[in-house]
Amino acid sequence: MKQTSSLLSRRHLLLAGTASLVIAACSGGSRKALAETGADGAADDPYADSEWRSLSEAEWKDRLSPKAFAVLRQEDTERAFTSPLEHEKRDGTYHCAGCDLPLFSSETKFDSGTGWPSFWKPLPGAMGTKEDHKLFYTRTEYHCARCLGHQGHVFKDGPPPTGERWCNNGVALTFRPA
Repeated sequence: MKQTSSLLSRRHLLLAGTASLVIAACSGGSRKALAETGADGAADDPYADSEWRSLSEAEWKDRLSPKAFAVLRQEDTERAFTSPLEHEKRDGTYHCAGCDLPLFSSETKFDSGTGWPSFWKPLPGAMGTKEDHKLFYTRTEYHCARCLGHQGHVFKDGPPPTGERWCNNGVALTFRPA
């Protein structure tokens, strides 16, 4: 019986340790850190004094749908294959659903097969980036440079000419036809 109790104690310790690691990995970076890096990680942030940066979380909740709030303000991810924007084929511009900043041109959109709208390049000055350690490997998260709303992650498996895949949550975007 003593051996069983010892194994249970070890199992509980292991589970508690794993849970602690998961909780630590899931805690996101601060919006202050995002604000300090600005667009494309530059220290010179043209949107530092933007009215969008002064909105409270309550004001954001009033402005956004619950799904958009979860993605843009809490860095959640929408389920794959749920956004109608994944199949959008018209010419136009994709804007931040939080502050309406133009983020991508339809000319850079491609079908990645991942279930999310994907682009090979954002518009100049539209994005800021940071390292994301929420999983057990490091990813590059990107956010709207103006309101700091979470958009998605960029990967190095996209098409030419950049080789990048800017994988975006559709709920974080609005589309404006040309």
